[in-house]
Parts: sequence; structure tokens; C-alpha cells
Amino acid sequence: MPFADNQGIRIHYEVEGAGPPLVMQHGSFGSLIDWRDNGYTTALKNDYRLILIDLRGHGASDKPHDPAAYDITSFTADIVAVLDALNISRAHYLGYSLGGWIGFGLAKFAPDRVLSLSLGGAHPFFENVQPLRDLLSGDTESYIEAVSAAFGSHMTPALRTRMLANDTRALHAVLGDRPELAEVLPAMRMPVLLYAGEADPRLPKVRECLDHIANATFFSLPECGHIAAFSRSELVLPHLKNFLGTPRT
Repeated sequence: MPFADNQGIRIHYEVEGAGPPLVMQHGSFGSLIDWRDNGYTTALKNDYRLILIDLRGHGASDKPHDPAAYDITSFTADIVAVLDALNISRAHYLGYSLGGWIGFGLAKFAPDRVLSLSLGGAHPFFENVQPLRDLLSGDTESYIEAVSAAFGSHMTPALRTRMLANDTRALHAVLGDRPELAEVLPAMRMPVLLYAGEADPRLPKVRECLDHIANATFFSLPECGHIAAFSRSELVLPHLKNFLGTPRT
């Protein structure tokens, strides 16, 4: 099981496929397996070298319980550590939700490592994530019931098993309010794809980003909330493939 080291924190990653490198970063409560279970890796691995990463606090990566371990610079440095471990100088980046927010961190703190950014269900403006912390307010059974209600029909038995295995103390530490990163938007010169479900409360803020980024493409997903806009990969992948496959000059 491969790991990259970022100042003593081990970050688990897996690689599959061949082609230009594409980092894939999941969201809160998830793991790199989410990309496989929802059809993304099968659709992309013939054209890209996929670099799937477990966020710190998730999956097989280390899970510190100190909230200070989950600032945006640490998340960004984790991505860089994985790229360094693989001797990759620059990569495309695909992130959803928390993974998308980390993409804005890459644009600010490591833009030279990024070929393009595809960011779903995320924005760089300040956000109070108390609703996510509320999901963790009870015991394990209450946590699973709350998360299952949030995921609805998208909560599969395999996903439920992975959710039960989560370290809830680490998740509490992960879910601090997200600080303002919007100052990076005018400086983003790499190609950027932004998207969100039309029923996602973050949609207005995602759209607001378009007023400040010089080279951004956007699409929305009808009748999709935050979870569905990830799970419904058949709706996302045509846009993503078109964006990634567009020749750059």
C-alpha cells in the first residue's frame, strides 16, 4: 500500500491507468474508493494516469485528531507530497466538495504543479460547515443514520460500511469552518472547470467564481443536489472528458 509522507503524516494513494496524470480527490466522509464505486476510474483510466488520494483524516491515510492538522496549506502539501513521491512535476486535478475546495488551495499555494483544475461542488469563499459537524453530534449509530439520510438513495451498503469505519474524532477535526480563499480567483491562469448540482446550496457561490477567473468553464447538473452531482457520474463525465481533452496552446 503506497504512502507519501508530509511532515510525518502518511498520505495513502493509489495509481491506475496510463496517460497524462490526473489527481482525483474525494470529499468529506469519503475515500478514494468513491471514484471507483461511482464509475469515474473505469471511464478515465484508459486516457489518464489516475492518482487517487485518501484525504488526511480519511480512508487509509493518517488521521490526526488536532484541528490544526487540517488547514488548507496542509491539505495542499499532501497533494504535492504525492506528486513528489511519483516524480510528477505537474498534473491535472479533479476534486469534489472538500476535494474541490483543496483545489483552490493548490491554485494559491502550488499553482506551478497544476495543469488544470476541475472543481465540483466547491467555492473559495468563507463557509460555516456546522451542518456537516451536526452529522457527527451523536453516537456512531446516530452518525450513520444522519449521513444515510443525507445521502439518500446514493448510500450503498459498501459506502455504509466505509462510513462506519471512519474515525469520527478525526472527522470532527477535519470539519472546521473553511476560511476565505477568494483572493486567489483573479490569479488563476490555469484552465478551470467548475460545476455543481442545480439543487446544491453552494451553486450561487460557484457561479460567483466565474466573475473573477479569466479562464473558467462552468456547467450545472439539473435536478441534482450536492451528493447526486458526484454520484451521477454519467452526467459529469461527458463535460469532464471534453474539458480535459480540449487542446491547450
